[in-house]
Amino acid sequence: MKKVSLFLFALILLVGSFASSAQDSTAVAGGWTAGADLVSSYIWRGSKAGAFSIQPTVKYANGGFSIGAWGSGDLTTGAPEEADLFALYAFKCGFSLGVTDYHYNTSKLFDSSNHAVEANLGYAIGKFSLSGNYIFNTASGSIGEDKYFEAGYQFKTVKLFVGAGDGWYTNDASFQVCNIGITANKTLKISESFSIPLFGSVIVNPNKEQIFYVIGISL
Repeated sequence: MKKVSLFLFALILLVGSFASSAQDSTAVAGGWTAGADLVSSYIWRGSKAGAFSIQPTVKYANGGFSIGAWGSGDLTTGAPEEADLFALYAFKCGFSLGVTDYHYNTSKLFDSSNHAVEANLGYAIGKFSLSGNYIFNTASGSIGEDKYFEAGYQFKTVKLFVGAGDGWYTNDASFQVCNIGITANKTLKISESFSIPLFGSVIVNPNKEQIFYVIGISL
């Protein structure tokens, strides 16, 4: 776990150094944003991770650099399920580099067995996106060395995606396609000055032979 912590610290420093140089060379103003989603169920990379949940986000962005926190809480029980920290730098060429600390037991913040540390690599060109993710350590939400890759294509109001992984993501921990789906977005206009962003997803996990239907509201 010490090696993982040292890697996490080094990667955050690396991302921060990119952010510092970007702030010096660009005039893009940064700032804080906050929001939340209400989802009928929490589906993560093709597997169910929670029931009816609220998922708040707090983020600071400046140029290509962003850092923040994301969480998920089960509204049926009132219990928090997950609290994550992340840092990311997006290059102008379309590549992005980041690190995420997934915290699965929010009642034991300093218990290292509840933290899964993941490196994130992404690339986007036009409407097409690719991502690769690697979890280093064994934790309550991983078996260690979990890998997940996803490709997506964004249309005007619809996104198609397919993902494959191993470890926690599949029944036998072998590398398999585990996340195929479509997400549609729609803005529900209530009045001239008020509207509600809605989204819905249909997600199939061929490895676990499961299908999920998700409806959500962005606040």
